[in-house]
Amino acid sequence: MYQYDQFDNGLVSERVDQFRGQVERRTAGNVLEEEFRPHRLMNGLYLQLHAYMLRVAVPYGTLNGGQMRMLADCARKYDKGYGHFTTRQNIQFNWPRLDDVSELLKDLSEVEMHAIQTSGNCIRNITTDQYAGATPDEVEDPRITGEVLRQWSTFHPEFSFLPRKFKIAITATENDRAAMRFHDIGIEIVKNDAGDIGYAVWVGGGQGRTPVIAKKLNSFVPRQDLICYLEAVLRTYNMLGRRDNLYKARIKITVNETGVEEFTRLVDEEFAAVKQHAYEQFRLRDEEFSRVAAFFSDPAYESLAATSSTFEDAKAKDTRFAAWAATNIAPHKVPGYAIANISLKPAGGIPGDATSEQMDLVADLADRYSFSDIRVTHEQNLVLPHVKFDDLYALWQALDHIDLGTANLGLVTDMIVCPGLDYCNLANARSIPVGQMIDARFADLNRQHDIGELKVKISGCINACGHHHVGHIGILGVDKKGTEYYQITLGGSADENAAVGKIVGRAFGYDEVADAVETVVTTYVNGRDSKEETFLSYVGRVGLGPFKEALYGSE
Repeated sequence: MYQYDQFDNGLVSERVDQFRGQVERRTAGNVLEEEFRPHRLMNGLYLQLHAYMLRVAVPYGTLNGGQMRMLADCARKYDKGYGHFTTRQNIQFNWPRLDDVSELLKDLSEVEMHAIQTSGNCIRNITTDQYAGATPDEVEDPRITGEVLRQWSTFHPEFSFLPRKFKIAITATENDRAAMRFHDIGIEIVKNDAGDIGYAVWVGGGQGRTPVIAKKLNSFVPRQDLICYLEAVLRTYNMLGRRDNLYKARIKITVNETGVEEFTRLVDEEFAAVKQHAYEQFRLRDEEFSRVAAFFSDPAYESLAATSSTFEDAKAKDTRFAAWAATNIAPHKVPGYAIANISLKPAGGIPGDATSEQMDLVADLADRYSFSDIRVTHEQNLVLPHVKFDDLYALWQALDHIDLGTANLGLVTDMIVCPGLDYCNLANARSIPVGQMIDARFADLNRQHDIGELKVKISGCINACGHHHVGHIGILGVDKKGTEYYQITLGGSADENAAVGKIVGRAFGYDEVADAVETVVTTYVNGRDSKEETFLSYVGRVGLGPFKEALYGSE
């Protein structure tokens, strides 16, 4: 992973000192909360329903063991003993005292972590594929490009006050695990016919109250031109973006109102101007890309056989481990290794939460089994990307001992659930208890495995922090005259087959949601051609009709 140089360390330390002064003025009463708000947001500090919340950046979702231990320590010292991993591959602390935030940030800076640009109308934490550098199907490690763009975008003076927040995701495989098409800018690393590596650039995706699938603006931007092209996109958005209406400020609205063709023309025009007047400033030089790439070189893999009798014997004697291996490991590019996924969705838990003890254990296991490499996924789980097959059983046993060995990755209980009305002052319905009711309904892991892949995503308001629009089953909490109701959508997808779910019908009451999900799942299981027909394939084949009939009958 990337290691900070003297410039990086100085920049972060300086920001900590600056924010300490801002906090001191606020606690002394010299500035009001409304005056303090822009300062705290620039440092990732939110004021939620009950307390302040600090969002800590995890660039492109990569951590080492030392950083995870620091997060665990911060959770113990400054929070209630846990942290919450988010869909931005970040971590949030939900209960820090304002007086403690400066010390918390200082502690984080000691392990090259910070909260810069995790909030505000700027370029937020850049995300990518959680399997980057380990998966066999990537063009190249997308974290290299992610780090290049992190350095370009941090404190960029022209893009510090955009019309609205701005999110970038990068993928380097045909199987899009980064939800790239639902970002303000989605970058797909590709090869052209000549074998040159470049970037397909998608613009204007997003969820919220207006879900939009991004449009491809350029099929191939050469590597040396990437920053110039992104400068052009951001400058065009900065010029055209609505600042008079919060709900129309995102680039997805700008692209729609301007028209894709005209927006593309304006970007191309600005791109030409940037290349003419500032190409040397923004050109991505080969030597700079190589400098950054050196930080992401492969670890010292051993030469191993592609198969492992230790692994196979463990599966044969322990059915629970066999179930975990069936869902929670993915292919690795090196023979004898696997990518191990750690579910943060134990039975009855809160999706994405991890205790200090659990984070400490993950750090220890990463050091022991995965070259101290840890990833955060946008589906609120963790990954150890380089584990020998011979070590998988010992790894799982250690995880299972502390409630992190759940064999449910990609199954119905592996939900994305936003904090909802339990934490968030923007929410108008509860999310976490709804997720827990669904979790209890489908607690039988054998049944989950029989159902197969099924992504349930729950949001407590139209802002869609739970990504309900792209859930195979999406659940949106709404308020109707002080009563919580939940709207169900079907058929959404965040991967390369990007789709926005369709509303089935009238909303359900709080106590009816689990029954409704049960009905949807039963309709699918009873109607599928075979276990090989996925939920999305079934919805695509039969449409919403059978689900409407099962949910609402003849009403």
